[in-house]
Amino acid sequence: MPKRTFSRRHFVQQAASLGILSALPLPILAQIITRQPPTSPFGSSSTAEEVTEGLDLSGMNIAITGCNSGLGFETMRVLAMRGAHVIGIARTKDKAEKACAGVEGETTPASLDLADWESVVRCAEKIRGMNLPLSGLITNAGIMALPELELVNGVEKQFAVNHLGHFILINQLREAVLAAPQGRFTLLSSTAHRRADKGIEFDNLDGSRFYDPWNAYGVSKLANALCARELAAQISDTNATANSVHPGVIHTNLGKSLPAWQQWGAKYFGWMFFKTVEEGSATSCYVATNPDLVGVRGFYFADCAVAEGTPYMTDDAMAAELWRISTELTRDYLPAATPA
Repeated sequence: MPKRTFSRRHFVQQAASLGILSALPLPILAQIITRQPPTSPFGSSSTAEEVTEGLDLSGMNIAITGCNSGLGFETMRVLAMRGAHVIGIARTKDKAEKACAGVEGETTPASLDLADWESVVRCAEKIRGMNLPLSGLITNAGIMALPELELVNGVEKQFAVNHLGHFILINQLREAVLAAPQGRFTLLSSTAHRRADKGIEFDNLDGSRFYDPWNAYGVSKLANALCARELAAQISDTNATANSVHPGVIHTNLGKSLPAWQQWGAKYFGWMFFKTVEEGSATSCYVATNPDLVGVRGFYFADCAVAEGTPYMTDDAMAAELWRISTELTRDYLPAATPA
C-alpha cells in the first residue's frame, strides 16, 4: 500500500509539471491518489466563517465529534450556517442535544464516549441507520496531557481515546463516507506530534515502560496523522479523501487536565499568544469543505495550508504498522470487512 501511494503521488507530481492534469476531467482527478494542494488564499488569522464564505453546503451531511464546546461547536455552527446537515456528536446525549439546539441550521445530536468502544459502535449504528451518505467525518474530540497514567482496555488512555476510539468510528462509518460523491475524512492532529520524539513506540502503548503526559499526547496526535495517511492510501481508488489538520493553539476545554496555574495563565494571558476559537476552526472547515481540495489526500494541514511535520509524519511503514496494530487492538469493535 505505501509503495502504491508513493508511485501515484510521483505520477501526479510529474503530470502536473507537464501540464497534463489541467486537461483531465474532474471525476478522473478525484480518483487519483492525490495531487498537490493549490496555494491557499487563507492563513493563520482566517476564521471558519471566512474560509467557507460563499460556499453552499446544502445537501451535505457532516458528522463531527466533540461538538459541544470549543472548536467542535464553532465548526458545527459554521457548517450548519452554510447549509450542511451536521451530526453533532458529544460524550453524552444531553451535551449533544444542548449543543445542536444552540446553532442555527439542520443538526442531529448523537453521543459516544471515546473511552467506551461499545458506545462508539452504537453511535455509528445510529448514524448508519439514517441511511445518508456522509460528505464528511471530522474527528475533533480529544483529551490532553493526563497527569497520571490511565489505561483503557489495556492501552494508555490518550492513545485509546484520541486515536483508537476515532479509529473505530472511522471504520464503522467508512462506507457511509465512501457513498458520498466526494466524502472527506478530516482528522485533528496537532503540532504536539513533535512531542513523540521517538515516533510511535508500539512496545509501550500501555505506558508500562515509560509515561510522560506530553509525550503520550504527542504519540496520540502523531497516530491521528498517520491514520489519515494510511487511510488516504487505502481509499486511493475512490473519490474520498483523508487528511489531518493542526488547528493551532487555542484556549479550550482540551486543557482541563493541565495544572491550575497553566489554566489560569491560558485564560488571562493566552489571548496574546493563542488563536481564537473562530481562527482555530478554520483549517478543519477548509479541509472538510473547500472545493479546491478535491482529490487531495494524505496531507497534514495547518493555517489552511499544507504544513511540514516531523519525518515520522510521512513514515508510511509506521503508518501501516499503526493500522495493523490498531486493528488488532479494536477488532471486536470493527466491521468484518475492515482492512488489516
